Amino acid sequence: MALPAQIAVSFDFTSGATFSYPFTIGDNKYGVLGTGTLASTTTPEPTVDLTPDVYSISIKRGRNIMRDTYEAGSATVRVLDPNSYFNPQNTASPYYGFLTPLRKLRISATVGGVGYFLFSGYTIEYKYTYPQNQETGYVDIICTDAFRLMQQAAITTVASATAGQDTGTRIGKILDQVSWPTSMRAIDTGNTTCVADSGTSRTSLDALKNAEFSEQGAFYINSAGTAVFKSRTNVIAAYGNTPIEFNQTGGIPYTNLVFAFDDKLIINSAGLTRVGGTQQVSENATSIAKYFSHQLNETN
Repeated sequence: MALPAQIAVSFDFTSGATFSYPFTIGDNKYGVLGTGTLASTTTPEPTVDLTPDVYSISIKRGRNIMRDTYEAGSATVRVLDPNSYFNPQNTASPYYGFLTPLRKLRISATVGGVGYFLFSGYTIEYKYTYPQNQETGYVDIICTDAFRLMQQAAITTVASATAGQDTGTRIGKILDQVSWPTSMRAIDTGNTTCVADSGTSRTSLDALKNAEFSEQGAFYINSAGTAVFKSRTNVIAAYGNTPIEFNQTGGIPYTNLVFAFDDKLIINSAGLTRVGGTQQVSENATSIAKYFSHQLNETN
């Protein structure tokens, strides 16, 4: 059965954080001088199309409902390797010496002639396996998004992080501090202002998440590998957008749908009313706690 989308996986062995396309002579978009990416050293480094040899793809990214935070995205791509090219110990491989951590991998899909990135990240592990009773070995290329790079970048002071900056500006200053590419940013102007940077020792991701929390906004790495900051206003406005529809007729098809009916989204509801110049808390805030306390007493 044909897939509803054409999936492609590309592996970029060049160094640096920037995702880009190689300069292509004659291409009307990537053949324009100044728009492509040339080799980062005097020795050309290969960019490989893994698509014909990909056996399976697993992607996990998005917001943690329980913590109400965006977390690092990850992907695992299993590549069949009959020639042992992706074995890092194979000195005869054309990729020998390039199979190192933090190389760039992208997964995309083309639907109706339009391309979409599904994941853009950096390699953290190559798990090579020779299955029993099977000639063809395979490698699981395990990747994570740029949150890992930011977690590994320790900072103390942040240049020009003065009091009165909005949270979007502060996030930009933190990204400047770790030399994150300006071409890979989409930063809103924040609704909240910041105090002067504390200058304490922490990771750049901790500093970014602190600004995100202060704003009650959203900071995440999107599927194209871009660092995105949404202000509180735009986060709220996003709830009014038309949702993506998944169905088996006119929308995006799906399989293995699992429903969750559990207590993960049970929350207390508190209402405040002003009576005679004082505030009183509604009984709704304690109703759930009272119910469970009553049930516990009945059991005992």
